[in-house]
Parts: sequence; structure tokens; C-alpha cells
Amino acid sequence: MLQRVQGCASVASVNVEPNTTKPAPSATFTDTQLTAMLTLLADDDDAVRLNIRGRLLAGGEPVFKFLETHRLHRVPAIRRRVLELLEQRAADRYDGAFMGFILSQGEQFDLEDGVWRFTLTRYPGINVDAFRAQLDEWADRVRLSLPEGATGETALQAINRLLFDELGFVGNQADYYDPANSYLNRVMDRRRGVPTSLSVVYLCVARRLQLPVVGVGMPGHFLCRYQTPREEFYIDPFHGGKLLSRIDCKRRIANLAVDYDDSHLAPVSSRRMLQRMIANLHLIHKERKQREEAERLQRYLIALSR
Repeated sequence: MLQRVQGCASVASVNVEPNTTKPAPSATFTDTQLTAMLTLLADDDDAVRLNIRGRLLAGGEPVFKFLETHRLHRVPAIRRRVLELLEQRAADRYDGAFMGFILSQGEQFDLEDGVWRFTLTRYPGINVDAFRAQLDEWADRVRLSLPEGATGETALQAINRLLFDELGFVGNQADYYDPANSYLNRVMDRRRGVPTSLSVVYLCVARRLQLPVVGVGMPGHFLCRYQTPREEFYIDPFHGGKLLSRIDCKRRIANLAVDYDDSHLAPVSSRRMLQRMIANLHLIHKERKQREEAERLQRYLIALSR
């Protein structure tokens, strides 16, 4: 019943390397000019630093090859800003790759792959393979704890014991609007998240166990659902993986003064789940008046809405 699966669906076969085919605007600088601009990265004047940063980012590959040779610059402030520029360059490449991905996909795709592609646009230096291996290992631990012929409920309780009792995953109620709650690498590192991101973790483990678990976009709260002809459970990863019945969910919806509709407990597609994750982040940055980040996320939302 429960066989080892290396990642969700076709994860292992999908390439998430940055897209390097898009040409970048370029400007020609001499080594002397680049050295002078490097020094100005440590200038006390914010306007000067931002101007230099913009010129370097627009300089194309020759500039970034130059910056690569100064990763270990002896001046800490310059070294830090060089690394920031190199990280921004990588993020820009992953941005293009992610946009290309979502524009080429339909409603259903490998959710884990899509989430990692999105995560790389913000954290381009992470080792995605290492995080996937961690998810593999967690699924293996659940599998080894299960008796032969385990029921669905037994399997869900085993996942709950691992994620919430042993690993300490929890809904971050104390700092719900922290953007880190919505990036899978940060959620896995900190064991903190919001309903959607914790549901992604749950789904990735469950799918490695070949369990029929899907995401459900219930009004006001994201859940997972396990369903077979014999069993149906709704799972609340934000509250320790609590198992709910359909009646329990209807009661929750009624408490929101919302008229129940069967669509409230229907599975959502990979595309809509990713869209919901990004929409949460977009709202946070918009309310914080972080325009650049809000605009970046808005572009993704427009592409996902097609």
C-alpha cells in the first residue's frame, strides 16, 4: 500500500535551474571604473549606493564576472553588498524561469516543483535537493512506523506524530504575517508556517507515501483532505494536524456566517494553491508598503490568473 516515492509526482525529473537564455541589458565599464564603483558600494549616502547598485545590476555578465572575483573583499560592507548583488542577479534569473513555468502550465502540475521554483525567486542560494531529501527522510520515518495494512486514519496519525509531535511544526499564531511563513525553505527550517504552507509540507509527505491527500481551500482556512471510498478526513495542519469530519468543516463555515456550498470543501488545483500562497504574501507586502516586493508578486498573480 505504502511504497517509496522519490518526491511528488515527477519532481526528480524536473529541472529548476535558472533561466539563463534571457539577455540582460549591458553597459561597458573599464576595470578602473568597476573598482571605483565597488568602493562606492560602501558610501554613507544611500542615494549614491542605490545609484551604483542599479548601474552594476544593469551591467550584464562582464560586471557579474568582476563581482564574482570580489566575493571575499576585505572591506565587510563591500563584501556584503557584492554578495547581495550576486544574489539579486540569481533571483532575477529564477524570476524569469518561474514566470516561464507558470505561463506554460495548466491547472494541474507538480505542486512541490512549482513551490520550489517560486521559493528560488526569493532565496536563490538554497539547496532544493537537500530540502527534497529531507522530505524523503520524513516520509521514510512515517512509513517505517506503520503496521502492515495500515488504514488511512492510522497513516494520517503517524504523519501527525512525526510533523507535529516529534518535529514540532506549528501554526505561527504569534507572528502570522511574517513573510517567512510562506516560503517552504523557511517553514521547514523554522517549523513555523501558515495554513497554506503547512498544508504544502503535509501534502509533500503524504504524496511520498502515495496517500490520496489534496488541498482544500475552505473559506477562511486552508485544509488538506484524505478521501477513499471508505474513509474521509479533513486535516488541519495549522492546528497540529487535527482530523475533522465534513460536518466539523460545515460547522466552521457556519461560524463564519457563510452559506455553505459544496465547492467550499472541493479540492483546489496546484495552480490555485500556489496562487493562494502568493496572494497571502502579496497582501502582506502591500500593507507594509514594500512596493518593489508587492509588484514582483503581483506579476506572478497576474500570470497565475490566466
